[in-house]
Amino acid sequence: MSTAPQAIAELRARPRRTVLAVPGSSVKMIGKARELGVDEVFLDLEDAVAGPAKEEARQNVVDALHEGGFAAPTVVVRVNAWDTEYTVRDVTEVVGRAGAHLDALLLPKVRTADEVVALDLVLTQVEKAAGLPVGHIGIEPQIEDALGLTNIDAIATASPRVLTLVFGPADFMASIGMRTLTVGEQPEGYTPGDAYHHVLMTILVAARAHGIQAIDGPYLKVRDEEGFRRAAGRTAALGYDGKWVLHPAQVDAGNEVFSPRQEEFDKAEGILAAYAHSTSVEGGARGAVMYGDEMLDEASRKMALVVSARGRAAGMTVSETAGEDR
Repeated sequence: MSTAPQAIAELRARPRRTVLAVPGSSVKMIGKARELGVDEVFLDLEDAVAGPAKEEARQNVVDALHEGGFAAPTVVVRVNAWDTEYTVRDVTEVVGRAGAHLDALLLPKVRTADEVVALDLVLTQVEKAAGLPVGHIGIEPQIEDALGLTNIDAIATASPRVLTLVFGPADFMASIGMRTLTVGEQPEGYTPGDAYHHVLMTILVAARAHGIQAIDGPYLKVRDEEGFRRAAGRTAALGYDGKWVLHPAQVDAGNEVFSPRQEEFDKAEGILAAYAHSTSVEGGARGAVMYGDEMLDEASRKMALVVSARGRAAGMTVSETAGEDR
């Protein structure tokens, strides 16, 4: 059996190009979610579930975890935030009854590191009581207001269980008074530029500084594929690992946008091969090499490793025609 640090490291390394949100109150939607080719699915007990339906939703989620059968390799549950009366029961019931089938908990509206620490402590007690390996279930904090963004580094390092930092755009927009009602789109009047750039980069830099992933939140116009691609393309270009999807129509687009293009993957693999050869004794032990019309060095190798790793995680292989034009 793997140790807790090994288990968390493996969870951190998994691809999360598409993260599917599924209301825990809908057995029908949970059933459909099993078939979708997303990298991660989370069963939601928070905003997608009305107060009177919380208890039934917990039972639905426990049943779904026991039944299994999700195409997504990573299965997560979003519990309610600490400012509600539901959080502890979410953890004790879901983890206590079905924790063996769960990879992580998504914690919404995180404002301070103490909230992550509190979840870690409760998780540890429930794992022990349920006879589960302690420390194997990860935590995905969701940043949804200005205070959470201000405390981002402390949140990222609050527990060894932390896997990702997740941007929650709707609540964040409301918390700072942004003048728009369309989640994921630019507020009217803010041109040129990206109104979310500072927030997105702050989350991304904190994630990279501490070796965890950065995940963008949802685009609510679920049938507007062009709009989704535009929003996803912005965060993919920055370096985000993935984005939430709310509807089957967004899945293929999300997987495509957050995977390298074939020509990018081929070039990255070519760079790595050329640099490995040039720095070897057989290749002359050179520190730099020409690749086409580009001069490669150690920094080039590091950049190529990022693209290569994402492509391989997405199941890509080098095309047969790669390198013919070099």
